[in-house]
Amino acid sequence: MPGGASPTGTRERQRRRWIKGTALGGAAVVLLAGGTGWVVYHKLNGNITADEAAAEELARYEKERPTALVRGAQNILLIGSDTRAGRDNGKYGRNNGTERSDTTILLHLAADRRSATAVSIPRDLMVQVPGCRGRDGKQTQPMFAMFNYAFQKGGSACTIRTVEKLTDIRVDHHMVVDFVGFKKVVDAVGGVRLCVPKPIKDDKAHLRLAAGRQKLNGEQALGYVRARKSLGNGSDTDRMDRQQRFLGALVHKVQSNDVLLNPAKLYPVLDAATSSLTTDPGLASLRELYQLVRGMRKVPSDEVRFLTVPRSAYVHDANRDQLVEPEARRLFERLRHDRNVVVEKRERQREAEPREQALEPGSARAGEREGDDPVSPAPTFRGNTAEQDACG
Repeated sequence: MPGGASPTGTRERQRRRWIKGTALGGAAVVLLAGGTGWVVYHKLNGNITADEAAAEELARYEKERPTALVRGAQNILLIGSDTRAGRDNGKYGRNNGTERSDTTILLHLAADRRSATAVSIPRDLMVQVPGCRGRDGKQTQPMFAMFNYAFQKGGSACTIRTVEKLTDIRVDHHMVVDFVGFKKVVDAVGGVRLCVPKPIKDDKAHLRLAAGRQKLNGEQALGYVRARKSLGNGSDTDRMDRQQRFLGALVHKVQSNDVLLNPAKLYPVLDAATSSLTTDPGLASLRELYQLVRGMRKVPSDEVRFLTVPRSAYVHDANRDQLVEPEARRLFERLRHDRNVVVEKRERQREAEPREQALEPGSARAGEREGDDPVSPAPTFRGNTAEQDACG
């Protein structure tokens, strides 16, 4: 049209202005988010404590440590410390200067990230503890002792070396978390639901729960996984079963609520976890932890398995444990070679079940994963998955 703009030209200019405005608005959002993201990243990154002392100690013994056999597979040692030092930990007992590994779990992540296997190591298991540099700087002598002696005397480095000598599995990373950190994580995810078969009253564990399906907050969850004398048969094996059920329920809650994919939900969980976390230097950054979590988020909950090392009562002391062979060796061999570990859901133990009955038997079962020998079937271990309901 002479003397005026064409409708086509007008629409084109309007489209360009819209694109420009949208781009500027988008850039502002990115800049704002980037600035906020940096502050958040810096805070979370600063929460983590790097275990430099353990790294130095392990470096001294590098030549005697196992070699990793499968590229991409990772073995992470999770250590729950019963320290009473620090804010709020003192109410769980008197601080006498000692620190023991109340809970120790070897977490194996398959190279293809299609499965994860968490193996509890009893604190009362009788093992060969190597000579380690003690917390006082003095060298301890090798000795046959309870497993948690290693952490008490030589910290995380000594515990790692003890596990590696016991299993011949290379520990790639480790994490140490205390009571407060555990509670914070549970509260950050909004609590975890469990089925309680019978009413629980344990003043020492600060725990009172009615029977039935209950939603546990951080304080209640800590009491549930720590309680020993008032629940089950009073054995550490029974307590480890409860710890595994709870961790399975926690994993299921995190995955089902899309916590790992929702920044608004993920931030408080990361803040809670990192604020009471000590890790090896290789994991002591938010970036490395994120890569670890990112690799785990696609593992189906029915492929997250929990079990205890095959054990029975120690022949010289019924209050201690010993490995059951060849089941333990088979388990360690499968983890070392990144092969599938099969678990069958445990039946709830009778409260009066003797300690000797808590054996973790291995039995024949066909292998399910490529690489398993079809002639030599995969052994089956007593345990559960994160998908299974704790109510049974």
